[in-house]
Amino acid sequence: MARKGLFVGMVTLDLVYLTEKLPDNNQKTVASDYTVTAGGPATNAAVTFSYLGNQTTLLGVVGTHPITYLIRGDLENYGVTVADLAPTTTEPPPVSSIIVTETTGDRAVISINATRIQISAEQLPTTIGLDVVDLVMIDGHQMLVGFAIAQIAKNNNIPIVIDGGSWKPGFEEILPFVDYAICSANFYPPGCTTCEEVIAYLAAMGIPHIAITQGEKPIQYLSDGVSGELPVPQINAVDTMGAGDIFHGAFCHYILEQNFTDALNAATKIASRSCEFFGTRRWMENDSNPG
Repeated sequence: MARKGLFVGMVTLDLVYLTEKLPDNNQKTVASDYTVTAGGPATNAAVTFSYLGNQTTLLGVVGTHPITYLIRGDLENYGVTVADLAPTTTEPPPVSSIIVTETTGDRAVISINATRIQISAEQLPTTIGLDVVDLVMIDGHQMLVGFAIAQIAKNNNIPIVIDGGSWKPGFEEILPFVDYAICSANFYPPGCTTCEEVIAYLAAMGIPHIAITQGEKPIQYLSDGVSGELPVPQINAVDTMGAGDIFHGAFCHYILEQNFTDALNAATKIASRSCEFFGTRRWMENDSNPG
């Protein structure tokens, strides 16, 4: 059965190039491949959630600048509905330029985040339909909107997932509403320097289910007071870009069907699979068994 998810956060246009190596100073490098897609943590998670058979709404800033048709076209292709927080803005959306190294799958990224386009809670669309949503995911790039959505979702017993890619001021206001904190190894709340300290901080906020991803290293988790670690499939990575976002989207799908650790394991397989292909979409084109 298709579920309905609301994904709140950043929307970018991603220009991704595959090269033999990073260019040196003043050097021109010819890419062997490239992709142009919508990007951002909430965006890639929304695309994954939709691909796995769900109804998906992405709440973020898009606007009317001419290049946004590339964003809208990509999202429409993957069945993601856009709820625009600034539908009349003519400012260009954030654009990320990303270089992926062929031999390692590592990437270098230059981008502008959403700090220049923060939207107040008063600008929330009235048509997002939180009353019929099964799950909310917040990436922290629209913190005021995320806080307002978290309050509404909690009052309606809608599970809330956060994508803790990195710590952002304002997260401390949202965390007490969160059911599932899925964070990267780069997520360090104030005063935290280790994975154990991060988990303890999040647990003290009352979050019942916490996981810290560490790339190819095992996932550390705490679920209803029970801690452990989960292995990550070992692969030959072609491109690691967006793997965390895809992990979050897949987790949002599976947590509506399975328990916490099973959902983490299933999401890990999807994210690892995505790393075997260049870009954030081609794994879908080569996937014969979505969901």
